Amino acid sequence: MCWRSASSNSRGGCSRSRTAPRSSRRRRSRLTTEVVRTQRAFDRDAPFWDTPGVTRALDETVWLILVATVGACATPGGRDVATLRSEAREDPILADWRGPYGGVPPWDQVRADRFPKAFERAIALMDAEIEAIADDTRAATFETVMVPLEDSGRLLTRAETLFGVMTGNLNSKEIQAVDAEWSPKIAAAYDRISFNEKLFARISAVHESSKDLTPEQARLVKRKYEELVRTGAKLSPEGKARLGAINQELAVAFTEFGNKVLADENTWIVLGAEDLDGLSESLRAGYKAAALERGLKDNWAVVNTRSSVDPFLTSSKRRDLRERVWKAFKGRGDNGNENDTNSTIAKIVKLRAERAALLGYPTHAHWRMADTMAVDPKNAQALMMRVWPAAVARAREEVADMAQVAKSEGSDITLEPWDYLYYAEKVRKARYDLDQEELKPYFQLDNMIQAAFWMAERLYGLEFLEISGKVPVFHPDVRVFEVRNKGDGSYVGLFYGDYFARPEKRSGAWASGYRRHETFTGTKITPITSNNNNFVRGAPGESVLISLDDAETLFHEFGHALHGLLSEVNYPGLAVTPRDFVEYPSQVHEQWVLTRPVLDRFARHVKTGESMPAALVAKIDASNKFNQGYSTIEYLSSAILDMELHTRPDAAVDPKAFEKETLARIGAPREIAMRHRLPQFNHLFTSDSYSAGYYSYLWSEVMDADTRQAFVEAGDVFDQTIAAKLRKLILAPGNSTDRAEAYRKFRGRDPEVRALLEKRGFPVSN
Repeated sequence: MCWRSASSNSRGGCSRSRTAPRSSRRRRSRLTTEVVRTQRAFDRDAPFWDTPGVTRALDETVWLILVATVGACATPGGRDVATLRSEAREDPILADWRGPYGGVPPWDQVRADRFPKAFERAIALMDAEIEAIADDTRAATFETVMVPLEDSGRLLTRAETLFGVMTGNLNSKEIQAVDAEWSPKIAAAYDRISFNEKLFARISAVHESSKDLTPEQARLVKRKYEELVRTGAKLSPEGKARLGAINQELAVAFTEFGNKVLADENTWIVLGAEDLDGLSESLRAGYKAAALERGLKDNWAVVNTRSSVDPFLTSSKRRDLRERVWKAFKGRGDNGNENDTNSTIAKIVKLRAERAALLGYPTHAHWRMADTMAVDPKNAQALMMRVWPAAVARAREEVADMAQVAKSEGSDITLEPWDYLYYAEKVRKARYDLDQEELKPYFQLDNMIQAAFWMAERLYGLEFLEISGKVPVFHPDVRVFEVRNKGDGSYVGLFYGDYFARPEKRSGAWASGYRRHETFTGTKITPITSNNNNFVRGAPGESVLISLDDAETLFHEFGHALHGLLSEVNYPGLAVTPRDFVEYPSQVHEQWVLTRPVLDRFARHVKTGESMPAALVAKIDASNKFNQGYSTIEYLSSAILDMELHTRPDAAVDPKAFEKETLARIGAPREIAMRHRLPQFNHLFTSDSYSAGYYSYLWSEVMDADTRQAFVEAGDVFDQTIAAKLRKLILAPGNSTDRAEAYRKFRGRDPEVRALLEKRGFPVSN
């Protein structure tokens, strides 16, 4: 899965990579969401409100003078910033968030037809704010440049946040039409910031005289300066014009890609009573609920999303239906019809290559990775290829085991990708006396949600109090929780949970930030985060059962939410961590699902209420490295193709041919499909967010596995000393400090790759 800011423009179908499975306001290339699948952190909302115990980050008098000075500057059209801001805040989309908790998202006011005017007003205001900063005649200092710059664009961010949630969760035709019209306009608005020569000159002046700043202020200035350079500030007028055109073309293409994939995901395979052989009662109930939702009262429906498809492929005894379901799922965006994405991919890759060259980078990957922990594509490639051979070898062993099982049952077949999960489950049963359906009654969705909250209480002293019905939500499915520090009762933030699949909702799972923590104005603004999943509903009135993999996904996305809730960042521009760090906080929290304290307390049988027996836990422990060849190959093949595609010297590409040729060249086992084939790879092609960045899950897993080892060494999965360091050094600072150095302080050294290899059961070489 991934972490996405609701306005960070990565609305891809984020799904937790089975390998483990926040920038100053950067120029957006599209309107819609990212996590984190995110990217990745919190785009702030903006209203200032008073709460008990507010933190003063600046002298209030200085702050008011700064705001008054910038607000008085007139725009070229003669309307000053204060007037534009006042007019904009009369808009229901742009108005200050009202109500308790420092204001909450006004979902009761959100309609598709209100966004165009809101975007128009918010862009006009941001343009005026930037011009006021650029035209300021006072000396360029941190207070006269960086502080108002951090405060600019708040209302556009607010509109994008609300709109991003809609595109991810309620992506109607009306929303898609707004997206198509306004994505390029918003891309152009952010380009105007990067291309503003007077603004860049003032930021450069602050950058050159930053020796008197605090380390945090100096880091903010340095990152903003480098960001503007990376996004075209030093280009010639002709170069800027071309870059702007490229970015607008990309914005249109990103929207087009996402909508085409969504259209293919809004399809389903209809089953009759004769097609249910091998399916458990809980699966049948879920498929029946999906059929009823689609007006099919006498049938069952396998919706074309992973949460619906994978259980079918694991359980169905009908090989013909497994093939049909698998081909529909893996064929999304690749059917030669109006939803085919191959030409869109080719356009995106070509435009990205041209943009990278224009900005002075060898490839798109070099441009995207300049601000990551890996720094250079070769470092990411080296890590992936260190793991790849061991994964291929293990997958060969797994295929041999499955072929033997198939033969013993009288099936003289050549194993195909649609057979893998089915026969892997048979091997698991034979080797460990364990199958997924035996586990599922112990994993009730409501219990696992409470388990995640309990984990946060034990590790960080947080408590979650449900307030659903007391604040507006965008859909009746959404639940809302107030988060407090249990020790002193102080307020932390809000958490929204949207757990179920439905039409117009994108597939996968992701975390979003509605508002992020900040204090630089003198008032503490508290975070609002959310998790979004696509669990299949059960029969009416019955508990929703999820798989162990689903439970780990739930904890993964909750890790992203905790990263936001525990933020202590002062400046919003330092909230955004590098792409290859951001999956670390999510992946590390997966480990608590299978700890004995969590299982004893929350893994209780849906019918008897009894906790999971010790013998069953022992079976899980014994099988925890089972099928690692499959899970690693399906992820790594996607990550390797992403990097290969975006390090090509030749911009022209035939996506289908490239995919086939590259998989053959790296020796990918034919029995294992990519987790995300290129035609449906939302991570890569609905924004720039995860492009040349899908390796990030593996990079983050190195830190995740090493962190798990720290708790093992302590002898307590809830060791308070380690948990306190994890919170203080890893979760709270955002990007206020160097992330590699933060990890060294946390662990006392760099992370070790051997921990990752051991976790997966692969050979460890010195």
